[in-house]
Amino acid sequence: MSEIDTETAARVAKLARIRVADDALPALAQEFGAILGFIEQLQEVDVEGVEPMVSVTPMRLKRREDEVTDGGMPEKVLSNAPDAREGFFAVPKVVE
Repeated sequence: MSEIDTETAARVAKLARIRVADDALPALAQEFGAILGFIEQLQEVDVEGVEPMVSVTPMRLKRREDEVTDGGMPEKVLSNAPDAREGFFAVPKVVE
């Protein structure tokens, strides 16, 4: 297990914008050490020739045709627009 001191744990917490009480830093340092130890253990595994997996069960992802549609509810979508005209979003002109 890798050793992480409380100063390093405090610095990591600060960088992550996580407020950690001073009395909780030793436990956090120990937890960080355990995580790094696990990562070191994983680096020892020989993965040469092993294909990456998407799932533990071999299966193909469901696919659909890539077709352009209006979503089947243009009125509902346009109801959220501050300004809609002739079935489209209306925006102010930005180029003269």
